[in-house]
Amino acid sequence: MSPTSLIAQSSVAAGAWFLDSGIQEPTGGVARYYRADLARNERVSNEITGYAISAYCWLYRRSGDSRYLYAARRAATLLADRAWLPSPGIWPFEYPSDSPETARAYFFDTGIIVRGLLALWRVTRESKWLDAAIRGGKSLNLFRSTVNPEVFHPILQLPSMEALPYSGQWSRSPGCYQLKSAMAWHDLAVITGNSDFADAFDNATEIALETAPSFLPGPTAAQTMDRLHAYCYFLEALLCKAGTPIVDDALASGVPTVGAYLRKIRPEFERSDVNGQLLRIRLLADQAGSVPLNREDAAEEAARVNDFQSTSSNRRMAGGFAFGERNGELIPHSNPVSTSFCMQALDMWTDFHSGLSLELASLI
Repeated sequence: MSPTSLIAQSSVAAGAWFLDSGIQEPTGGVARYYRADLARNERVSNEITGYAISAYCWLYRRSGDSRYLYAARRAATLLADRAWLPSPGIWPFEYPSDSPETARAYFFDTGIIVRGLLALWRVTRESKWLDAAIRGGKSLNLFRSTVNPEVFHPILQLPSMEALPYSGQWSRSPGCYQLKSAMAWHDLAVITGNSDFADAFDNATEIALETAPSFLPGPTAAQTMDRLHAYCYFLEALLCKAGTPIVDDALASGVPTVGAYLRKIRPEFERSDVNGQLLRIRLLADQAGSVPLNREDAAEEAARVNDFQSTSSNRRMAGGFAFGERNGELIPHSNPVSTSFCMQALDMWTDFHSGLSLELASLI
């Protein structure tokens, strides 16, 4: 089957959005999202740029269109050459970082950037991207707590490298969601054979399994929906260890739990990416033999994902996926992460029905 025949119409539209909407800035960086209400991009995020590299590589591999590879290289060049801070050897939150709020480094963001660079390395085999990814993988250790080495601070203030105080907001406290970022260690271990990376991921998996039961629900329905997005990060990363009893048990419990909360909260607040994430997890967990696929729920999630893709004639929005709905009203902001997850979920759903094998390493 040729690469071009693998790309579905939803991905053609999403790919056009990634290329033509202006979500990728002239620097090569990718904006956090397009503000439909203000008709402008939010600032460039290094994390979102990392996600976009993975998305561009996914689109390139399926279509063979060299424009995606060019866009991926532009984004990766920003991260490897300009956004990276040689001292202390870390990526800041935004590019450029010109305020105390943006001069911060996130554990989660770092892992996402590393995985984006590795996605580009798999396509090109250019050592520059692997070298930058290895630097980033090692920098994750800068987030390790000096009080409890098993804890990784989610946010460090730059240039002091002091940990920001934790809060009730899930992204500002350590938690099981950090395992998605730790997938960078898993991927680096597979590629380099470095046992230090493998040991780090194994340890992170143990900690995540211990802490995950207290992650859901959130204080409110809306906060629970946000936490479903983060909890899916945990389940996505667990797929690296699918086939081991403790992980299969966690997947078998976690998948229906997310599905139940999603459907319960949906009338009040629904995130498109939760549907996409859950569908991807279902398909990969079924392929791994860990959790049999609930076809009815998977089909419903695929339909919901499709509902969030914009058919607007406005090039800034056309083909992108909206963030979600609140009380039945669309939240129209075009979001690179939502678009990446939803696009990939629909592609994987198509591949599943075509009898094609799914690749965990390509998970955005």
